[in-house]
Amino acid sequence: MMIVRHAAHRDLDDIYRLAQRAGESGIGLTSLPQNKDILAERITRTTRTLDGLSEKCEASYLFVLEDTSIHKIVGVSAIEVAVGLNEPFYNFRVAKQVHASKALNVYKTLDTLFLSNDHTGCSELCTLFLDPEYRKNQNGKFLSKVRFLFIAAFRSFFEERLIAEMRGFSDQNGQSPFWDSLGYLFFNMDFAAADYLSGVGQKAFIAELMPRFPVYVDLLSSEAREVIAEVHPHTLPAAKVLMSEGLKYQGYVDIFDAGPTLEANTAELRAVKESRLLKVKLTEQVESTETHFLVANDQYQDYAVLLINNKVDESETLHMTAAQAQALNIAEHDQVRVLALEKMENN
Repeated sequence: MMIVRHAAHRDLDDIYRLAQRAGESGIGLTSLPQNKDILAERITRTTRTLDGLSEKCEASYLFVLEDTSIHKIVGVSAIEVAVGLNEPFYNFRVAKQVHASKALNVYKTLDTLFLSNDHTGCSELCTLFLDPEYRKNQNGKFLSKVRFLFIAAFRSFFEERLIAEMRGFSDQNGQSPFWDSLGYLFFNMDFAAADYLSGVGQKAFIAELMPRFPVYVDLLSSEAREVIAEVHPHTLPAAKVLMSEGLKYQGYVDIFDAGPTLEANTAELRAVKESRLLKVKLTEQVESTETHFLVANDQYQDYAVLLINNKVDESETLHMTAAQAQALNIAEHDQVRVLALEKMENN
């Protein structure tokens, strides 16, 4: 059985193993570094948040996907409650500037990049990684979309705006054409080093070294211009999942690799609008359907979610087996929050 729950310190070794696997896939997942101390701190932040001990600037939820048949953590995903409150959160705003001269009969509209802190205070989806051996049976969508269901259940803990930074393009050697054309000129370090320092929280150098004035896109190399707001091919499936839930590109890109930032109003998320509370009926055998559902117990501190394709009857009751109910720590007639994995055609 596959189940998503909050990360706990007993999961550290497995999460570290996932961080090592993520490193094998190339540069870009900076929020899952191969550093046990930092990973342990991520788990501690989750525990403190659940215990109500964290300020908003430190609040975070780290989820794990567990294969309960072998008690193994095979995936992680996370939500930051509010970014940029204790250290600046940077990206580039893609904008335009007009240069005109009536005397010379010249009028030019030029694309520019402005260093921005516009997403300060937004909630953020981050740290999505699934063991390659488990990239099947809808596990990737399950692990990603759980976060939307959690936000739907506990909206008061999150901000009105939700963002997600997508990994930008880099080649098979980990080289970013955008970084090589812009960032390297100011930082004098390779892309991997700068991306790692940012991911582990050492971001002061960004403010110290990044250009404060607008960057004219036409001055970049053609290779750099072509990848602005482009998603890395390996990340494209994850981006499509987020867009299916209501996020979209609104003109902001990462300062390192120019990957797009997706964003949405929390109130407009599909999970917020379409998830519903259903009563549970226990049966020895359940009738399956073609539709898969995320089913959550809505227990804040002991949050747990299954992905099942059980029947929902005409009385808005979800049929579950005793084993499924036990996994969610619920009993017959309890309520669960249910969301179709994919948007229903009649919605």
